[in-house]
Amino acid sequence: MRILFFGDVVGRPGRDIVAKRIGALRKSVGADAVVLNGENAAGGVGITPRICQEFFDLGVDVITLGNHAWDKREIATYIDEEPRLIRPINFPPGTPGYGYHVVKRGGKPVMAVVQAHGRVYSPLLFDDPFRLLEEVVERLRQITPVIVVDFHGEATSEKVALGWFLDGRVSAVFGTHTHVQTADEVILPGGTAYLTDVGMCGPWISVIGTERSLVLERFLTQRPVRLEVAQGPAILSAVVVEVDPDTGRATAIQRILERETGQKDLDGFPGN
Repeated sequence: MRILFFGDVVGRPGRDIVAKRIGALRKSVGADAVVLNGENAAGGVGITPRICQEFFDLGVDVITLGNHAWDKREIATYIDEEPRLIRPINFPPGTPGYGYHVVKRGGKPVMAVVQAHGRVYSPLLFDDPFRLLEEVVERLRQITPVIVVDFHGEATSEKVALGWFLDGRVSAVFGTHTHVQTADEVILPGGTAYLTDVGMCGPWISVIGTERSLVLERFLTQRPVRLEVAQGPAILSAVVVEVDPDTGRATAIQRILERETGQKDLDGFPGN
């Protein structure tokens, strides 16, 4: 089984490049399922029901969120009605929505997707992601051996630690949130595919998707500046993992990084 996972989609540029490339990418990598982080899809903060439906119409099986889960107020009611949209499992009890979703094919469970949020450097008071994931993963393993975890967080150390913590218990741990793709993809000894951050799908002539001049003004003046999604050519960041559907063990992992110019990341680099 092959699973295609898209990094944080940022604003209209991110949505557009995903719409342009998802069909061809799904075919070229032979993806059987698609997961996408959409917490920045609506103007850079949050997501709307309409945008969710656009992604589902493109063939996305599960949309994950993050710290901007509730930035669009209508999501608080929509998420209870749409199980394919999940938020971090370690929000406080009573939070709307669900922290995981089981994907089925022909009525048979084939994959579970779980999301948690890191606590290091987070201004939000999340519950312990390690213990909650340990608990829910144990339950999900009774349903399907194929489990993908989206760990949304700032600190690389916390993400790496979670990868080792879940090694052998889940198929993949993919980090999201920083919008910068890391180059540490690996299959851990227990059979878990790991990548610290998948990166973003959004405007690359920017500061992690945001208009450069506004970010620079904020850094240079230390004054509050309203940030906006940048425009222009986009970058697409994703990862594909191959998993044994009987054991849940990952057998291959590959990063995907494309710029809207059509060039690969190192095309034109001296010596290439």
